[in-house]
Amino acid sequence: MLFLNKTKVYAFVGPSGTGKSYRAQMVANEKNIKYIIDDGLLIRENEIIAGKSAKKADTKIETVKQAIFLDGEEKNEICNAIKKYKPESILILGTSDDMVNKIAENLNLPKIQETIYITDVATKQEMETARRIRQTEGKHVIPVPTFEIKKDFSGYLLDPLQIFKTKGKGQKPYIAEKSIIRPTFSYLGRFTISDSVFKEIVEYIATKMSEIHKVLKTRIDNTPEGPIIYMEVSVVYGYNVVDGLLEFKRRAKKEIENLTAMNVVSIDVVARSVYMPEEE
Repeated sequence: MLFLNKTKVYAFVGPSGTGKSYRAQMVANEKNIKYIIDDGLLIRENEIIAGKSAKKADTKIETVKQAIFLDGEEKNEICNAIKKYKPESILILGTSDDMVNKIAENLNLPKIQETIYITDVATKQEMETARRIRQTEGKHVIPVPTFEIKKDFSGYLLDPLQIFKTKGKGQKPYIAEKSIIRPTFSYLGRFTISDSVFKEIVEYIATKMSEIHKVLKTRIDNTPEGPIIYMEVSVVYGYNVVDGLLEFKRRAKKEIENLTAMNVVSIDVVARSVYMPEEE
């Protein structure tokens, strides 16, 4: 691929948990780089255009394999995307010089022409704070908006983060959009939320709705992306069924996400029967 000979390859290097992904967009903006390779993803200006995040791997070994593109299928996906978009420059994130060089080699990219180190853009205190948050809260940053990764990470504590940045005096400011996630593999290990937890939450919310007389059936499919909920209910005669069930779905989704930090994939509610209150 002759066009790759013209691609300028940069690297952003720092130990794990020191804030590389958090600062990746700042570095890319300063170098006028439109494409970032981070943890198995190819990102173009806040949009994931190829790859699968290594942060969703089940083990540390699988995380490393995905991050350096040892797998043929994932490697080919990134290579095909690079061939399609023909980037003028790419920023590769990694924990060491060896890692970023290996990524460039595995993706058939030219040799790295400039390396920026985390110590060039972050203070010792900032790096220590980032490492403490990583180790005590298990939080990681991906340099794309939450809506970009929600379809893949919706079960892993997604939170949006917007940082208003400026490159310096007289320079155009920009908003760096990022997502905070808790990977499958983490310093904190795994956690599991039982189906019964989601079931009890939605059935409790139903008891607070005047439009719903009784829950007849609840089914929970607990997927890696988050719970899929199906319910059948008896509705009270005299209420607007459509508006009532829409409001119930809104409340149930909000409560589950607030209480469990899991994003609800879908809630389907069927009005199976009508309850006729006795006249006084």
